[in-house]
Amino acid sequence: MQTIPGEYLEIDRKARVYMPYQDLTLRSATERVCDFGDVVIPLDSDRAMLEASRCIHCPDPAPCMLACPCHNDIPSAMWLIEQGRYVEAAQLYRQTSSLPEICSRVCPHEQLCQGSCVLNKTHEPVLCGPLETFVTCYERKMEGVAIPVGPPSGRKVAIVGAGPAGLGCAESLIQKGHAVTFFDSKPAPGGLLVYGIPNFKLAKEVFFCRWGDYEKAGAKFVGNTYIGNDKTIDDLFKEGFEAVFIGVGVGIDAKMEVPGEDLPGVYEATDFLMRGNTDLNLLPEDQRERPSIGKRVAVIGGGDTASDCLRTALRIGAEQVICLYRRTEKEMPGGKKDRQMAKEEGAQYRFLTQPVKFIAGEDGQLAAIECIEMKLGEPDAKGRRKPVPIEGSNFSVAADTAIKALGYWPDPVIGESTPGLETHDWGLISVVDKETGATSRAGVFAGGDVVTGPDLVVTAMVSGRKAAIAMDEYLRGK
Repeated sequence: MQTIPGEYLEIDRKARVYMPYQDLTLRSATERVCDFGDVVIPLDSDRAMLEASRCIHCPDPAPCMLACPCHNDIPSAMWLIEQGRYVEAAQLYRQTSSLPEICSRVCPHEQLCQGSCVLNKTHEPVLCGPLETFVTCYERKMEGVAIPVGPPSGRKVAIVGAGPAGLGCAESLIQKGHAVTFFDSKPAPGGLLVYGIPNFKLAKEVFFCRWGDYEKAGAKFVGNTYIGNDKTIDDLFKEGFEAVFIGVGVGIDAKMEVPGEDLPGVYEATDFLMRGNTDLNLLPEDQRERPSIGKRVAVIGGGDTASDCLRTALRIGAEQVICLYRRTEKEMPGGKKDRQMAKEEGAQYRFLTQPVKFIAGEDGQLAAIECIEMKLGEPDAKGRRKPVPIEGSNFSVAADTAIKALGYWPDPVIGESTPGLETHDWGLISVVDKETGATSRAGVFAGGDVVTGPDLVVTAMVSGRKAAIAMDEYLRGK
């Protein structure tokens, strides 16, 4: 529910609709491609207050609130920002979101809150995401951030996977007084927030500042521990944990199953992004070196990961970067904003193109990619037009490096090593109740991409928060 004073609602909405709009200021493409710094120039106080005052405060529930997976009270936050009450606005976001400083940076706002703003009908939407970033940064700088810790319950909970779902679950459990320990296969916490999303979209410092809040609240982290291999879910129960939340995401890169896929110079997106964007000290020991790329780089795929790979390749020295995608730009699943920035930075696109073979040069390294032209046929089961090969249209694209950004599959190891835990679709965990995350195994809950398949950071975080409510009830009922 909105918390705006009743008298304030007597505003001139029509006047607000036609207030001047000023888009975000970005660093120039020629400058930003030289480093991994943030692309967006942050709002200042005056700019934030002006932008927030464009909100027309739709009747409750506002469309932006409904479109936000967290159901953040955005109109009330806008009112607080307009009044210069930035810390209160940040605290309002934290009531419904465990990662507001992160979601405000990486959410596809044009598809969620901003995309649902009624100002889209006649003007430009209120910049919900950047305003959330501004107030959460202000709060941390001026007053600090702390996770409230509830009275100790004496209960121990294991969180498998220290990514968005696990973090959402843990914050809520800590507030209920339960002792939380994270287990993760990587040396450091964060999941894709550290090991997947490039620094120019989410600076590692932003995550680790938030992680510090968890540590201060008593959360423990056990890294380099692959649950299902190094130890099992059953082992965790034997160690005294009374409930387990699984939020490991889906981290297995999809294969192409074409000749030459194992040639030197052909990378999987996860490995490329991890080694291209992350401090080497945070990487597993066998990955502590930067990717070696040539002058010509081809990225295969059309999602956000493909855009991240294109832009990373440009920043680590590639002279020519091209995206190969088997449908047209209209069918691309990735965000338009990231794709536009990739184009500004120098990335090229070739559509209706399907790679069918990786070709080695005389030195055994990748030298070219054989492709075939495609045309769009009838829609598939999801409504997207199916790409159909054009017989005899084969051609080659010269490339020293290829990066496969084709999507992700679940790792089946947890399902295979946990008796009584039901899975489906090659390892996705089945939940008996989407609202609680309860699985077929008593005391085991799950959320995030390992349940839904690849989705958003914010939806994973929300699923963790929902599961925490059910876990608290389960623990107190034991």
